[in-house]
Amino acid sequence: MSNNNETNKIAEFTAPGINEESAKNTIATLDNRMVALIDLQLTLKHIHWNVVGPNFIGVHEMLDPQVEVVREMTDTIAERIATLGGVPVGTPKSIVDRRSWQDYSIGKGLVKDHLVALDEVYNGINADHRSAIGKLSELDPVSEDMLISQLADLEQFQWFVRAHLESSTGELKTK
Repeated sequence: MSNNNETNKIAEFTAPGINEESAKNTIATLDNRMVALIDLQLTLKHIHWNVVGPNFIGVHEMLDPQVEVVREMTDTIAERIATLGGVPVGTPKSIVDRRSWQDYSIGKGLVKDHLVALDEVYNGINADHRSAIGKLSELDPVSEDMLISQLADLEQFQWFVRAHLESSTGELKTK
């Protein structure tokens, strides 16, 4: 596998009823989502370990179930890539080489600082999942359906984060 955003389709097969070109494009789209979700699960765990201050325990305990669900999402995508004849690559260097965003920048930090930053992470993840769903609608309805289901969970996780930042009038308190 190269160190850019291309994904190799090496198997001589793909899922029945999907043509080779659609399979290659689906694999590339899914690979991007897999990289993002691996990055997300590590970021969530990083926040879990480094969040401090008022409401620490609530946030700390909120994040582990998110990590587990995102891990399952990653596994589902990796297995779909393999099903289509691709090679899911999840080694640390390959993930860093293939991602198109900056690393999460907060180390040890207050609850609010981490949640504001995590809301931004979810903005990117969720928007990119939505974009991928649009691409997959033309390529592979099975993969599209997978991402739709994942997006429902990801949007709920963002709502959990935003509930900590929201005022009683519905305003997000990001400052």
